[in-house]
Amino acid sequence: MNGSIVLAPEETEALTCQTSASQQTLDGDRHMDPLSEVLALIKPELHVAGEFSVPGPIAIHFPQHQGVKCYAMLAGECWLLVESVPEPVLLQAGDCFLLPRGFPFRLATDPTLKPIPYTQAFAQLRSGPPAFTGCTRHIAGGHFALSGSAAGMILDSLPPIVHIRRESDKAAMRWSLERLREELRDPQPGGSLIAQQLAYMMLIQALRLHLADHTSVRTGWLSALADKQMSVAIISIHNDPGYPWTLQTLAERVGMSRSVFALRFRESVGTTPMGYITRWRMLLAADRLQHSSDGLSSIAQSLGYQSDSAFGKAFRRVVGHSPRRYARSTARVRTASRAGTEAQTEESLVSR
Repeated sequence: MNGSIVLAPEETEALTCQTSASQQTLDGDRHMDPLSEVLALIKPELHVAGEFSVPGPIAIHFPQHQGVKCYAMLAGECWLLVESVPEPVLLQAGDCFLLPRGFPFRLATDPTLKPIPYTQAFAQLRSGPPAFTGCTRHIAGGHFALSGSAAGMILDSLPPIVHIRRESDKAAMRWSLERLREELRDPQPGGSLIAQQLAYMMLIQALRLHLADHTSVRTGWLSALADKQMSVAIISIHNDPGYPWTLQTLAERVGMSRSVFALRFRESVGTTPMGYITRWRMLLAADRLQHSSDGLSSIAQSLGYQSDSAFGKAFRRVVGHSPRRYARSTARVRTASRAGTEAQTEESLVSR
């Protein structure tokens, strides 16, 4: 991978959103929009950002992956073939694409070619003949890991390939792409962090453009944000998760009858309005249990529960564990992660 940036643990931690999304929502009058809130909860961590060439003729196979891969075709064109997607996709200069489902995929100059593993292909790129340096096909992007159960709210709403190819959309992404290419090809002080943030911005911008593309048929939470009436309901819930919402109050908020609203919400989001409220409250609670020192009673009351018992039952039903057990288990994970980071840091210092 040419110009790749592999992040050290401390760099990855710096990119991760450190502020609890639930605290930002509940403490004060300023509210994030629902997409920003969910992205803050799942805390995308950029593991690698870089640029690589696709020489020809070749077909490169990439195995199944966790998280989301976000790439852009900087120059030239090639074919993208994703497992479970029947037809190959032609990528042209300026196109961006997300691979949110983690399916194995291929990048090929000819879709009929027999693929080789990416490890073998990149080894050839590093040690290959000078002809490789004259390659006219270049791809840049990043690989994001997602944490937390809220990740499904986004990933389950996306198709295997999110292809940004309309000229107006490509124009909106052009500044980020050009800056990312400059940072990767001509590293400057601070370039690693800039490349991370540019790749993160590409991810968010691609999700935003996908939302705005009304030509694609979609269902799920993310597509519901593009529905004016359903988005009003979702924004209302997110802005005040502790309010005693009912089906009637939400239907009145969006100007619909109870029955029509309930049906539309379930068709768009994939769950009932009251089920969505409970799940969102528990996602906020889980985030606060993991990232704040707030007590159970404080969290329960801020989310609309009058007793710790009622809150605990709802939490166990959604998360699968009691709040106290969840808090203890996440504390152990943080301790183990911190110890591993410190050990890696000591090892890197000794080896220098």
